[in-house]
Amino acid sequence: MFTLLYFIKSLIIIVLVLLMVAFYTILERKIIAYMQRRRGPNIVGPFGLLQAIADGLKLLVKKTIYPQNINILIFITGPLITFVLSYLGWSVIPVGTYSVVSNLPLSLLYVLMFSALSLYGLVIAGWASNSKYAFFGSIRAIAQMISYEVSLGVILLTVVLCSGSLNLNTIVIAQNFSWFFLFHWPIAILFFISGLAETNRHPFDFAEAESELVSGYNTEYGSLFFTLFFLAEYANMILMSTLISILFLGGWLLFSYTETFSFFILGFKVLFVMNLFVIVRASYPRMRYDQLMEFCWKFILPITLAWLIFIIVLLKITNSCPPTSGPLSSFVVFSLYSKPLTSFNLIENIYLNQTSFTNLSKILFI
Repeated sequence: MFTLLYFIKSLIIIVLVLLMVAFYTILERKIIAYMQRRRGPNIVGPFGLLQAIADGLKLLVKKTIYPQNINILIFITGPLITFVLSYLGWSVIPVGTYSVVSNLPLSLLYVLMFSALSLYGLVIAGWASNSKYAFFGSIRAIAQMISYEVSLGVILLTVVLCSGSLNLNTIVIAQNFSWFFLFHWPIAILFFISGLAETNRHPFDFAEAESELVSGYNTEYGSLFFTLFFLAEYANMILMSTLISILFLGGWLLFSYTETFSFFILGFKVLFVMNLFVIVRASYPRMRYDQLMEFCWKFILPITLAWLIFIIVLLKITNSCPPTSGPLSSFVVFSLYSKPLTSFNLIENIYLNQTSFTNLSKILFI
């Protein structure tokens, strides 16, 4: 019975993410067309809303062409790994206190783990294509993602120190008094920039630089396999937008603890961040690859490390460290969700266990 329930939940999530990807492509093309003073998709369906479905069907019916002298099994494995890993992270994303498929105590590490494992799909795709351009594209993508994952990890460590948990549900509830963006806005902006580089989005899409590497690691892929790469890329963008909303914008919380319309509140915040991804693509030119790497190691990483040290000192001076033992308190806080609680009791327990965080909030915002 439980297995069937988890299967149904997983299927619903996959369908919802696929629908979000389909309509996100339409939204992206519409926004870019508006900023460039042209129409965009407006033929297939009302207002062009069915253009993404038509493009998907077109790609699915195309014939798959394999390069010469390749291992077909490895060639197929690359896009499959990338596609599957991009959707596994959604199983721990909460849209409410109990609206989550799997409420793991270390759900933040779970998301980071699958984000890091997606590198294997890219390197396999570039190497198995038997093309220097595709291989160079995969090497670029891997170096870029590994570099910016360092800064992402330091920023996430700052959020964990302030919430005292690695559980995404607890991180959201810790923002009941004030969103983390209000105080951590410098690293929130850096997290957004690192998210652009992590998802290979413009102006950091050097793995798919048309001027020198054509389409990068997926140059030799077409039809179904190209569709898998495309779906994985946009699913990662939506997942990154959701993480930004959960970590810095209060998740499903508006200005106080509430579960009314939690799905729509979180969806509105995610849509706002997704629009920022599109606006950045339409506004800024592409950087050079060496500038991208210097920007990470010489600018973003020193600032995030300095901010982390500043937060540690501030929490220590104000005696506002999270309860129990810092990040490992995930296991303690997770016990709150092991039994049914009313919303009032849940907030009462969180409040009593995080009075130190409340003191910090009063010092900083009152």
